Amino acid sequence: MLTLSAIHHIAIICSDYAVSKRFYTEVLGLTVLQEVYRAERQSYKLDLAVNDRYQIELFSFPDPPKRPSRPEAVGLRHLAFAVADLDAAVAHLTGHAVITEPIRVDVHTGRRFTFFADPDGLPLELYEQ
Repeated sequence: MLTLSAIHHIAIICSDYAVSKRFYTEVLGLTVLQEVYRAERQSYKLDLAVNDRYQIELFSFPDPPKRPSRPEAVGLRHLAFAVADLDAAVAHLTGHAVITEPIRVDVHTGRRFTFFADPDGLPLELYEQ
């Protein structure tokens, strides 16, 4: 039997490395663990920590194709981040000119959540703990 212990990392490919690096580090507050330029691929790889627990790998590649986000397509739907105070998190994003959807309530858990997008339109969710 296969026993998975955790999600190790999530890989995201961006279209504008500088814009996405700023978004994930300055707006979302992720911590840079390592940044590497891979000359043979003309690509950056930025390792990011979320609260010192999980890792996001942010990649840049020359001219990556766009991925459809709307209408929703088969495959990974979105990435969700847990927050303690959804109102404060939404206010923070709004202060950085990030548009969020109206806050909704999960009918199964009673928890509040909202969606927004990264610079490439990747759907992201904030889910109140």
